[in-house]
Amino acid sequence: MTDPNDLSSPIDEGITAEDLGRTLFIGVGGVGMNGLTRLYATRGLDVTGSETKDWPTLPELERLGVTLHREHAESNLDGIDTVVRSTAINDRHLEVVEARKRGIRVYHRSEALAAAMTGRRSIVVTGTHGKTTTTAIVTQMLEHAGLEPSYVNGGEIIGAHSGAHGAGDLFVAEADESDRSFLRYRPEIGIVTNIDVDHLNNYGDMDALTEAFERFCRNTDKDGLLVLCADNHGTAGLAAKLRAEGRTVATYGFADGADVQLGEVESHKDGVDYTVLAHNQLIGRFHLPMPGRHIALNSAAAIAVGLYVGLEPEALIEGIASFGGVKRRFEKRGETNGYAVFDEYAYHPTAMTEAIKTLREVAAPGRLVVVFQPYRVYRTVEMRDDIAEALALADKVVVMEIFGPGETIPEGEGGAALHEAIALPEADKVFVPEWNDVPAAVRALAAEGDVVVTMGAPPVSLMPDDLLR
Repeated sequence: MTDPNDLSSPIDEGITAEDLGRTLFIGVGGVGMNGLTRLYATRGLDVTGSETKDWPTLPELERLGVTLHREHAESNLDGIDTVVRSTAINDRHLEVVEARKRGIRVYHRSEALAAAMTGRRSIVVTGTHGKTTTTAIVTQMLEHAGLEPSYVNGGEIIGAHSGAHGAGDLFVAEADESDRSFLRYRPEIGIVTNIDVDHLNNYGDMDALTEAFERFCRNTDKDGLLVLCADNHGTAGLAAKLRAEGRTVATYGFADGADVQLGEVESHKDGVDYTVLAHNQLIGRFHLPMPGRHIALNSAAAIAVGLYVGLEPEALIEGIASFGGVKRRFEKRGETNGYAVFDEYAYHPTAMTEAIKTLREVAAPGRLVVVFQPYRVYRTVEMRDDIAEALALADKVVVMEIFGPGETIPEGEGGAALHEAIALPEADKVFVPEWNDVPAAVRALAAEGDVVVTMGAPPVSLMPDDLLR
């Protein structure tokens, strides 16, 4: 077994999901663990899970045959061969301690995902942002073409089976760079959406972060394909370097010279339309039923994959048009008091900027009101000015307190400091530290015809229900 503290080390060669035996997944309510547990369950494997929070995704796991323990207990380890945990579960967790006491192997989530890929043609998507949507578009395009891909995604794909499914020879997975666990995979096709400033608490500086993405690319099969964005400085430079070494690279984007190039883009509230050229040859006119240039950009990576696996232009066009979206990505949750309520995951300033620009298109001629919950203290402190600049693109802003499990907010920092940094008139921005006070703050700012979007850390996805009530 690999060193559990080295998330960049590869999994033991040849290990399959079936080799893990009866498996306990700790914390199956979390998005990443939930998807992986679903994957194992849909393959008919013997799966149990533990979770103390009442997440809405848990009944679906039970329907799939997963035995759920609603508390963490030593008895949950009875009859278990393997325990799977995420980075959020540390060595002091009761079930991890008990597993090691009994000599039960403990795998990181990334090891269990790598084991599930064994023997399949894997397509792994990573990048600082955009990877969940890109993974979803690739998956649904392949599904529409009848290829029945296996997949694990960081979000639930609307119109697909779930956030994970177990059939098919092609395997599409989203990979997390934050903890270096994306270095465990050995895909046939590797996609890097962008390399942007983030997770420097782990990497130290941009050079180390870029080096990790380069290592991911080199871990991709030498006879496979690397798909890299031509519009991002980091990925464009990496593409040129790897191509000069003889690797097969497909670049995508709006940039001149991109192998899959987008043009004639028209974004509107019903989606985005654009033309696609592949190596300067017209593929066709595409429609994606989600607004935003950046969503079109994500789809270009999927088109590069589709060309590689042999899909015809008509199948590509139909597959992209079939995309139903991802929960928490431009997800419309309802309407109340004459304004629409959306939910959006973005919390990195680059992703926030693109999301807010697109949501303003959707809101027009009404105003856009953003309810933002910052994610992680270190990120909010380091990127405060950039986050504030993104939020200033909205008409009205409600800032909540930082969601940072296990972190301490330094004096003078936090949501209050972010609120002060936003270049909007005082009447158009407000800091609301208490959850229950947010709906009243929104009612005071929003009017009929406006769009309200909850944005940021996972807990804020529950806020639309409170707003709609």
